[in-house]
Amino acid sequence: MHHHRALCERAVSPLEIAAGLEAHGLTDRTAARYRHRDVFALAEELYARTPAGPAEAPPPVAAAPHPDAGTRAGWTLLALLPGAACLATAGALRLTEGALGGGARAAVTLTGALLACLALRLCLGRGPLRAPEGAGRAGLYACWLLSFAVYGEELIAQVISGGPDGPWQPAPAPLLGLAAAIAPAAWCAHLFTVRARRRLGGSRALDEFGAGVRPLLLGSMALFLCALLPLLHLADLGLGGTGAPVSAAALGMLFFLARLLAAHGLPEPGTVALAAACAVEAAAPALVLAARLPGLDPLARPVHALVEAGGTGAVPALACGAAALGLLVHASAALSRASAHTRT
Repeated sequence: MHHHRALCERAVSPLEIAAGLEAHGLTDRTAARYRHRDVFALAEELYARTPAGPAEAPPPVAAAPHPDAGTRAGWTLLALLPGAACLATAGALRLTEGALGGGARAAVTLTGALLACLALRLCLGRGPLRAPEGAGRAGLYACWLLSFAVYGEELIAQVISGGPDGPWQPAPAPLLGLAAAIAPAAWCAHLFTVRARRRLGGSRALDEFGAGVRPLLLGSMALFLCALLPLLHLADLGLGGTGAPVSAAALGMLFFLARLLAAHGLPEPGTVALAAACAVEAAAPALVLAARLPGLDPLARPVHALVEAGGTGAVPALACGAAALGLLVHASAALSRASAHTRT
């Protein structure tokens, strides 16, 4: 009680003390040393033993007001801006095709990219996708993954065919689809956070809370995927593509999970997952190029087998999909702890 006095005095329920103890590393085994069956039982006794505070007690956690309609409308509008910027840029390039030279089209593309980046920065700084502790180096890895989504498949195709030789043909459809999916991502993150906080206020044990949050996480992921796939498909059709958006969908799920964890004060796992996906994508063309040296032919066999089985898009799909799956396993455990929701 002396060590956690501040936590006990400001707590409005035993579950809040349990979440704080859990955040400090206390486990059920530690609680057993104090003759309690689990952390929640220890928190109940601490809550009961803490002297009563001022007469005007703070409101209970469950009664905390949710963002009003004006606040939700504000961050929803911001979340729509990156997709609107990308859509306007694509429309301007389509309407001026054949009328503008290469330099003018490059200027339009650069202007649209700058506007989209500015809009993205604004929407990630407010609302349910805001990371209170920052995202570390995740932005650098995200830039690599987005660049590979645009140019990576063409790079792998040229490297496998003996290149690279000649300019790479970009595939901007994934950028447009992912930018348009930011608004659904914000709403899915908002629904997950709100429902998890409601369950936090109504749960009587940490195990009960964790068992209820895991289906919420999987449901939010499924809801976001249902919104992401049609947007990617429409973007691919609108820009004249014919490929299946599997790799872009895997990248979108990876981004969503990484940002959801960062929004709950856990940016490091997402950064590690993004870095791992970057490493796999960079290793694929590097292995093919290294295999051209005498005696190193076996290095390129995994890449050739993967491309023969699923095309050049199989490389980013495998990299991002495996990283997203590993991050989902971690998020299922991390976000089922009550301490992850006391910071939101």
